[in-house]
Amino acid sequence: MKQIPLPIATDAVQSFDSFLPGDNAMALQQLRDVGPGSAPLYLWGPQGCGKTHLLKAMALERQDSGGTLGWFDPSDRTAWAFDEAWSLLVLDDCDELSAVQQQAAFALFVEATSHGVPVAAAGRVPPVDLPLRDDLRSRLGWGHVLSIQPLSEAQSRGALRREADRRGLFLSDDVIDHLLHRYARDLKHLMDQLDRLDEFALIHKRAITVPLLRQMLMETNDNSPTGDPP
Repeated sequence: MKQIPLPIATDAVQSFDSFLPGDNAMALQQLRDVGPGSAPLYLWGPQGCGKTHLLKAMALERQDSGGTLGWFDPSDRTAWAFDEAWSLLVLDDCDELSAVQQQAAFALFVEATSHGVPVAAAGRVPPVDLPLRDDLRSRLGWGHVLSIQPLSEAQSRGALRREADRRGLFLSDDVIDHLLHRYARDLKHLMDQLDRLDEFALIHKRAITVPLLRQMLMETNDNSPTGDPP
């Protein structure tokens, strides 16, 4: 079990305020309103659309209000046990749970709902399409099922521009075009590349340009293109 608080850097806290809603404003408000006894929530959408960010935002709110919670995902190989003191149960990456973890997740879900503890879960597909045991799959679909939409290209462009402005960086349209066409367009991946580019520019003491970006790609041996070659 992963206990909250999670090791998140101060300048990268994944809170509700730092989430860019795009077309998810209604889902964001519903997540903000979750309280004791609320119906279970299940978030689904493609990798990088912000599901884990939203789960961490819910966890952060519980932490800030003095509450505790249980956080479980496929990377957790320890025993999964329920704690009546929790004010939230989180199950992330449900589509990747092993058979043993599915059994544990089902038991946790039953315990949480019987004690009035809200459950928030997430996966890449809707509950009906999850490759899970029937009883767990049906329970994940009991409550509110929210489709989380990835940012559009225009929204991703705006997010890159705002983050660059926050850091005092100048990103030309050509650089942004190159990032959007060279990498997967989910926000997490794009922000990771902006981190790399910012550091690379500082090391080389050069302005951020397309030639510098191409040099970074060559020197770091990036092998995961999703668009045009560098």
